[in-house]
Amino acid sequence: MIRLHHCHQTRSMRTLWLLHELEVDFELVLYPFDETLRGDAYRMLNPLGRVPALEIEGEVMTETGAIAEYLCETFPEAGLGRPPGDLDRMDWLVWVHFAETISQHTAALTQQHVALFDDSMRSPTVMKLEARRLAKCYDVIEARLSTPVENRDYLLTSGFSAADIGVGQAVYMARHFVTLDTHPELAKWYARITDRDEFRKALPPEDEGNRLYAQDFYPPWDSPRG
Repeated sequence: MIRLHHCHQTRSMRTLWLLHELEVDFELVLYPFDETLRGDAYRMLNPLGRVPALEIEGEVMTETGAIAEYLCETFPEAGLGRPPGDLDRMDWLVWVHFAETISQHTAALTQQHVALFDDSMRSPTVMKLEARRLAKCYDVIEARLSTPVENRDYLLTSGFSAADIGVGQAVYMARHFVTLDTHPELAKWYARITDRDEFRKALPPEDEGNRLYAQDFYPPWDSPRG
């Protein structure tokens, strides 16, 4: 039995997309953005009160990078992992976990733009700093995708993998704060991987109001509003 505990437009979307790509049976438990995650029942699964929590084989996993590694090892026939000894194994591990590097800066911007309820609590300095850090993450991906390797359609030379899923989902979140306009190779790669049916299955339904982001893009913020 596999059960994923999930909120729309959060890190758990990374695991949801991967499960769809693996084509395995799983149960999805969807949570609203309220106090439910901080209740005693959910904290039995994840004491931090965050998603994801993945129940699998009687155990619970909560870190998306570890979840990706475990799922790819458990279902190797999908070809989304790179096992020890594979030429792309080292790069695969680096990129799977680079997703979290991107996400930490997106999380800081989400807190500043979305979570803080009073303008006096927001910091234009933090917003600008974290946006620049996200842009530097984009630079790293752009450089990778610009490497003159034949058929460089994905992060790994050997093709699409869980690395593209993890980083792709992180970029999906990051695009709410920093556009891809100045990173053409990144933009083409992002369009390519998000054209997959499995990615679309991981998106919030169009009629679903319980989203993390009320806007598609949050512009730079300089001073308290009106």
